Amino acid sequence: MSNREIVIDLIQKLPEDTSLHDIAREIELIAGIRKAREEAARGEGVSPEKAKQLVDSWASR
Repeated sequence: MSNREIVIDLIQKLPEDTSLHDIAREIELIAGIRKAREEAARGEGVSPEKAKQLVDSWASR
């Protein structure tokens, strides 16, 4: 699926009254997830253990 197709699919699934701000946030979220998956496929990124440590540190703030 192309990036354009992904965004079109996303927009079609959102409620009619979704704000532009919320649409942009959804697109950023999807872009971030896709980037993380690509990094993981290349062996880059953060291990699950490190991710848990990061989340735990964020939650304790």
